[in-house]
Amino acid sequence: MRTPENLEEPSATPNPSRTPMERFVYLEALLEGGAPWGFTLKGGLERGEPLIISKIEEGGKADSVSSGLQAGDEVIHINEVALSSSRREAVSLVKGSYKTLRLVVRRR
Repeated sequence: MRTPENLEEPSATPNPSRTPMERFVYLEALLEGGAPWGFTLKGGLERGEPLIISKIEEGGKADSVSSGLQAGDEVIHINEVALSSSRREAVSLVKGSYKTLRLVVRRR
């Protein structure tokens, strides 16, 4: 699991509870062995929300990687494909993964 240094991105809209420059940590996780991968997604472009890992199955592949994937992580890339935040696209990429699944997530 690679952990790039903290990156700053400007907030899209003013929000009193957020600082002008918000800090994110980007994490990369490589899951191996094939489906089931052990996580559930929610949100997405179709719902006007970020694509978020909503659940990590205890003892599943996503739970066992040293990356420490967590519920609440926003999925940015799947198998080196930058996502448009569409849940349909993400599910298609995950289901199309045979032996390995590479995720890049963003965490606040």
